[in-house]
Amino acid sequence: MVTTAVQRVFIENISELVPGEVRLRGWIYRLRVLSETAFLILRDCTGEAQCVMATDALKDHRLKVEDVIEVTGQARREPRAKAGFEVEISAIRVLNRAGHSLPFHSAGQVDSVALDTLIQYRPLSLRTEAVGDIFRVQAGLLACFRDALNRRRFTEIVTSKIVGGGTEGGTNLFEIKYFERAAYLAQSPQFYKEHGVAGFERVYETGHVYRAEPHASSRHLTEYYSLDVEFGFIDGPEDVIQLERELLTDMFANLNSQYGEVIGKYRTDLLPSMLKVPCWEFDACLEMLRSECGRTDLVDDLDPEAERQLCERARKETGTPAVFVLGFPLAARPFYTAPRGSGGAASSFDLLFQGIEITTGGQRLHRREDLEAALRDRSIDPANFESHLAMFDLGMPPHGGFAIGLERLTCQVMNLPNVRQAVLYPRDRYKLTP
Repeated sequence: MVTTAVQRVFIENISELVPGEVRLRGWIYRLRVLSETAFLILRDCTGEAQCVMATDALKDHRLKVEDVIEVTGQARREPRAKAGFEVEISAIRVLNRAGHSLPFHSAGQVDSVALDTLIQYRPLSLRTEAVGDIFRVQAGLLACFRDALNRRRFTEIVTSKIVGGGTEGGTNLFEIKYFERAAYLAQSPQFYKEHGVAGFERVYETGHVYRAEPHASSRHLTEYYSLDVEFGFIDGPEDVIQLERELLTDMFANLNSQYGEVIGKYRTDLLPSMLKVPCWEFDACLEMLRSECGRTDLVDDLDPEAERQLCERARKETGTPAVFVLGFPLAARPFYTAPRGSGGAASSFDLLFQGIEITTGGQRLHRREDLEAALRDRSIDPANFESHLAMFDLGMPPHGGFAIGLERLTCQVMNLPNVRQAVLYPRDRYKLTP
C-alpha cells in the first residue's frame, strides 16, 4: 500500500519546499499570542521556523514554551519572517509537555544563570544559543582533529580504559574492583599509543582519561577528554612540536571557516595560525621570568601566573599569545621521557596558549634498556612494567607525541573562564551527578 502522508522535514530544508505542505517537529522556542493571530517559533536541530495560527484555534492546545510538538501546515514566502518564510498551521500534535516551572528558557539570556544550574538542567541549556554554541564548536574541534591527522597518514586507535597499573608509576589512580582483584581507570593511553607506533608508525586516539588529583580549580577535572597523538621515526622533540604547530593551524583554519560566525561572538579575532609559535627553553623561561617579572619562586615547573606571563611575552614578540616551553627537569616528567642532553633536562614540552597549558608532549625513550634504567633510577622495579617493556623487543622506532585536553582547548577557543563550561557533565573532586 502506498502512503501519501507528509513526512517530517527539517527546518533548514523548508525553503526547498515553499510553497507546499510540510510537517515539522521540534520545541516551542517562542510563543506570542495576539488577539487574532498567534506566532509560534519552532526550533529543531537545524534552525527556527515561524509558524502562525488563529488564536482561537490555538487555545485548546494549551501550549507553552519548551513543549515538544509536531506541526503540519502550508509553507509560504514571508519576507518579514527571519528565515524568509512562515508556516500556516493546519494541525498541531503535542508530543510531550515541558514542566511549568523551569529555571530558565532556551530563548532567554543565560549569562546570569549559575553554572551549576546550567549543568543540572543540561538538555535545556543545550537548547540555548550560548551554551549550544560551545558544544557545537567542541564537536567541530574533534572533527577537525581527526580530519587533519587522517590526511597525515595517522591511524585512529581505540584502547582500553581499564588497566592493571599506572603509566606514571601508579600515582593518582582511581581504583576499581575487577572481579577478584584491583584494577584502575587509565590516566593516559600513553603505553598503548607507543604500542600503536610499533605497529602503525602514526596513531592517534580520542578518549576519556582519569586523574585522581584533589584539585578544586577552574582548570582541572578528574575525568577529561584527551586528544592523543604518537608517531615514529623522529629525530627529536622539535619534530613533535612542528607537527603540533601544523596540526593546530590546520584545525583552527577549518574551524574559522566552518564556525567563524559563532567564534566571532566569543573572541575579537579569529583563531590564529600557530606556525610561528616560538619554542623557548625552560631555563631561559625561568631567567626571563626572574628578570622581567621578579619571579624567584619557580624551580621545576611553571605555575598559572607564569604561564600567563610567558604567553603575554610571546604575544608582544610574535602577535600570537602562545609558546612551546621545552626542556623541563627530567625528574619532574614521566619515566618514559627521553633526556635532553646530559644536564638533567627532558625532551619534554608544554604548549601554553592564551595563558594556560593545553598540551604536554615530547620524545620518549625507545630502547628497553633505557626504560629499565629510568625505572630503576626512580626506585621502581622494571618487572612491574614487563608487559609494556616486552613491546620494545618487537622493534620500536624513535618516537614521540603529545596530548591536548579537549575541554581546555575549547575554553581557549571560546574564551571561557571555567573548564566546566566546556563539559557536558563535569567530574571533579566534588561532583558526581548528574
